[in-house]
Amino acid sequence: MKLLASILAAAVLAGSALPACAADNTKVRAATQQVEAGAKKIGDGQIGPGVEETAKGIGNTIVEGAKYSGHTIKDFFSRLFGS
Repeated sequence: MKLLASILAAAVLAGSALPACAADNTKVRAATQQVEAGAKKIGDGQIGPGVEETAKGIGNTIVEGAKYSGHTIKDFFSRLFGS
């Protein structure tokens, strides 16, 4: 679990260090909100549904974050080399 959190934190930091680009991070934000909603359910005493939604949100955040990072890197190199 610590490894997953470290990878996610590194991805977020790397993504924020790159220049702004045309890639759309709407899906990343939605996945992050899913994690937050699951955590709130846990806080409200809905342990089972909260854990399930949080886990799905973490998975979606990783998937969508990887896609977003790929688009961001692609855009960066396209600008750098004029492709």
